[in-house]
Amino acid sequence: MSSVDAQGADQAAGANAESSGPYYQLRVADVIEETHDSKSIVLDVPDELAGRFTYASGQFLSFRVEVDGQRLVRCYSLASAPGIDPAHKVTVKRVVDGRASNWMNDAVSPGDTLEVMPPNGVFVLKQRETPIVLFSGGSGITPCISILKTALATTSRPIKLVYANRDDRSVIFKDELSKLLGEHGDRLEITHRLDDVHGFVDAALVVQEIGSRTDADFYICGPGPFMDVVEAGLASLDIPADQIHIERFESPDTPGAEATAPVDTSGDLVVTVSLDGKETDIPLGEGETILAAARREGLEPPFACEEAYCGCCMARVTEGEVEMKMNDGGIDQRQIDEGWVLTCQAVPKGKVRIEYPD
Repeated sequence: MSSVDAQGADQAAGANAESSGPYYQLRVADVIEETHDSKSIVLDVPDELAGRFTYASGQFLSFRVEVDGQRLVRCYSLASAPGIDPAHKVTVKRVVDGRASNWMNDAVSPGDTLEVMPPNGVFVLKQRETPIVLFSGGSGITPCISILKTALATTSRPIKLVYANRDDRSVIFKDELSKLLGEHGDRLEITHRLDDVHGFVDAALVVQEIGSRTDADFYICGPGPFMDVVEAGLASLDIPADQIHIERFESPDTPGAEATAPVDTSGDLVVTVSLDGKETDIPLGEGETILAAARREGLEPPFACEEAYCGCCMARVTEGEVEMKMNDGGIDQRQIDEGWVLTCQAVPKGKVRIEYPD
């Protein structure tokens, strides 16, 4: 990773905007230590890229980094709020044995440049007048604090945050949340739940914290088991689906994220995957996506949501034709016209070759 001055970063970003697919080079303006195991990375977005990097509260950025000779793509939520915070800021919490998260915490310094995709994601503040209830676990606070700050600044909606952590020293944005509570105590309520003090959150507690706010918009982000518990609590109250908004990332750094289901590959479908400078021919099962096949083969392609909206798994089709099951905003029509597809949704219609970005 190279260090450049602000002018050089702007020039690199401007050149990259036309020539290197979905990634842009952004300069790291600052690195903030949030807790013992998490840091925030503040990015300098030059004027010529301001439009491309316009974002809504709750969205995320996708980063391509090189760790031990391997290119990895990971998505990190923006903890900043548009129009409120002066710069784009993502917060990265270490994952045990997580290659990208540990590299981001250990190796990134102010003045470095990082390869970044424009903001994406549909976990955003909805324009309604009903109350807001946010359930966050650990680093799941990052998109939720962005939504919270925007809602406080632009609406009069009452807001409740339930924030679960292992212990007190793991609470990210503790001081910022305390300040927001002091400034907006008339309509903001924050409940901290610490595993080592209060025990784990369960469905009964979720119901208790919701109380009479069954008409609220509910935002949920955190570890899988935490989100499952919150969903169970909401289900017991028969909360309509259009009031529930969930951000769920499945990174290769996440334990248990790998797919293991057996697949019948006795047919004729084969995809050639170009990844990290190597080409691999992979037989596919009927209806199997390219991403699923690549992971089953033991490759490590970039991916995150697997639900067609994050864009992390983008690759370019260079031979053949594929059909995408869906596209929930993960790529735009310009990128589709250039041959990009979401491999988590892409099903080959014959012999196909795809290239992940170098």
